[in-house]
Amino acid sequence: MAVWSPEKRVWWNEPVERGELLWVAIAFLWGVFMFFMMIYWHINGNQNLSTETYKIKPEDYVAKVEAFVERYQVGEEGDTGVPVVAPPPGSDVYLLARLWEFWPVLQLQKGQSYRLHLSSADWQHGFSLQPINMNIQVHPGYEHVMTITPMETGVFAVVCNEYCGAGHHTMVGRIRVVEPGQGG
Repeated sequence: MAVWSPEKRVWWNEPVERGELLWVAIAFLWGVFMFFMMIYWHINGNQNLSTETYKIKPEDYVAKVEAFVERYQVGEEGDTGVPVVAPPPGSDVYLLARLWEFWPVLQLQKGQSYRLHLSSADWQHGFSLQPINMNIQVHPGYEHVMTITPMETGVFAVVCNEYCGAGHHTMVGRIRVVEPGQGG
């Protein structure tokens, strides 16, 4: 075991090897490059959702969703009794995350734009639209609003990807996309 004098015990007093300096410089430059790439991809990459977010009381958001369902309900999903709503194109559509469901089932028209509102009534949930791979964290007290335009018909799963308790694995919702003019 070597005994070092006090001035040699402090690492920043030791000379740095040339190879180490090279790797530190490469890591620094890579970090700077990636920082500017994040800005570039946000502006030009088309993969980041630009959402509006508003503060809202969870009970007020639940009331908005219930009024939306009452106005546009066209049926129920199978034997679950979850309402299916078919709002007109260009309208605001509401989806509620709560233990352990997404409510209601949305029926949207292909090629038409909608303003999708998301919030939670109770816990933090994740909104993961599959197989599109659109992901958003959904928090109680915050209403996320984004414009979406479905381009494919079919039934798309909405999966909670933030652990929210014992029934988390059953928290799956649906968005149906139909051809324009197709009814419920």
